[in-house]
Amino acid sequence: MQPVEISPGLVVQGFSPPLNLRDFKLIAFDMDSTLINIECVDEIADAAGRKAEVAAITEAAMRGEITDYKESLRQRVALLKGVSVSSMEEVLNQRMRLNPGAADLVAACKQVGMITLLVSGGFTFFTDRIRDLLAIDCTRSNVLEMEDGLLTGRLLNQHWGDICDGEEKRRMLIQTCAQNNIHPRQAIAMGDGANDLPMMGVAGFSVAYHAKPKVREQAMVAINSGGLDRLLEVLR
Repeated sequence: MQPVEISPGLVVQGFSPPLNLRDFKLIAFDMDSTLINIECVDEIADAAGRKAEVAAITEAAMRGEITDYKESLRQRVALLKGVSVSSMEEVLNQRMRLNPGAADLVAACKQVGMITLLVSGGFTFFTDRIRDLLAIDCTRSNVLEMEDGLLTGRLLNQHWGDICDGEEKRRMLIQTCAQNNIHPRQAIAMGDGANDLPMMGVAGFSVAYHAKPKVREQAMVAINSGGLDRLLEVLR
């Protein structure tokens, strides 16, 4: 089925809307440029005077032009060495905002009993805030190492592995579904970058939000204008 623009900035392919939101049991969100308005690593890099350099790597990774996401993240994090926690708090409090419709979409999903999952190639410093703000059920993201209030330029290993990349996002979605007796076909995955494609590929329903071309092409729904809650025009 060819992509169809059912209203301005809202494209669907592979199914005929509307579907019922209650048919799904879990929704997995990316964070940077999906639930929130920024790429956190780029904004942290601004404090180190390295934003342009870091943002170029981020853009290439999100477009799928860099295949080794883990190495690309290590490169970017290394450039953050010496940034203070206070600078990160400034990003958190002054630059980071929920994208339009994020709170409404999460609330609508929770209202019908869906489990909410936040899986990010970003950092716990930010995902913890979003988790608490939106009452997200589960999260997985990366931990920045700090010493004496400064970033070391390294990431800390966690009990599940080293870096939350696309494969880890996919694994976390499958694992959370299994723990809650949910089939992955009953899951929605929503993101904007190439590292979201693995989880979008195993979920029963995939959504691209203001996404890179490669992601828009593969998603069942592409929201190209407006807020995240435009998904509710398709899933009612």
